[in-house]
Amino acid sequence: MKQGRASSTLIPDGDALFWADPSGLLEPSRRVGRSRACVSPSGGHPNVDVIPVIDLMDGRVAHARRGERGAYRPIESPLAPGAEPLATAAALLALAPFRTLYVADLDAILNRGGHDEVIAAIAAAHPGLEIWVDRGAAPGRAGTPIVGTESHADACSLHDALQGDAILSLDHDADGPLGPRDAHDQPERWPRRVIAMTLARVGAGAGPDLGRLAEVLAKAGPERQVFAAGGVRGEDDLQALASLGVAGALVATALHDGRIGAETVRRLAEGTPRTPPRP
Repeated sequence: MKQGRASSTLIPDGDALFWADPSGLLEPSRRVGRSRACVSPSGGHPNVDVIPVIDLMDGRVAHARRGERGAYRPIESPLAPGAEPLATAAALLALAPFRTLYVADLDAILNRGGHDEVIAAIAAAHPGLEIWVDRGAAPGRAGTPIVGTESHADACSLHDALQGDAILSLDHDADGPLGPRDAHDQPERWPRRVIAMTLARVGAGAGPDLGRLAEVLAKAGPERQVFAAGGVRGEDDLQALASLGVAGALVATALHDGRIGAETVRRLAEGTPRTPPRP
């Protein structure tokens, strides 16, 4: 297991990762392999933020599946028929008081245009919302940039793109890491927010890759927030991610089909335990 600091070591404890602190000087929340913001101040239950996702392609919201972009089709959602981006974003954001929206501009990622005007319109319609935007290596103005390893040929260009509040996306497919391997193995160069993206699990109903997430958390250390992307099916998966130490989860399909609703989002954001059913 990876060493953390001279005075602490990351060790497994069941499904969670904890910092062993021989000195006893660290606060309890700093002993957990997650950001302090991800520990509920009331009751100590782990919490996790749900971040809704929209994938933009050809002016519509696409239904992303397994990263097979050539097969993506406009999403069919009961929340907003027609796959229109502004209506879909508004419908998702009406489900719960989300603080963040993730937008994948697939046309920009594929170097065939982009949706900057659409993203700017979403931002104007929802002031105060932080919008994370993955547009590959293409430049853009609106939103907090996502710098994905799949869009960069070498670690130098990737790290040059990690300016300001940019978020690193460590992209994987079924065969392993995408992009420059050095970027996956140099946590000292990672920003404070990191996404572990498993494209093969996006929209596949396979569940999140907990093993890979544990590896990323071990490298990231407690000073960084790690966000999971790919495979979240419902509340049980979100609970597993919270226990593991993940700060948030990117979710699309399970919001559209109702497996994750407003009450689940609120409870997990607050770290409130699930009420057991009455006998």
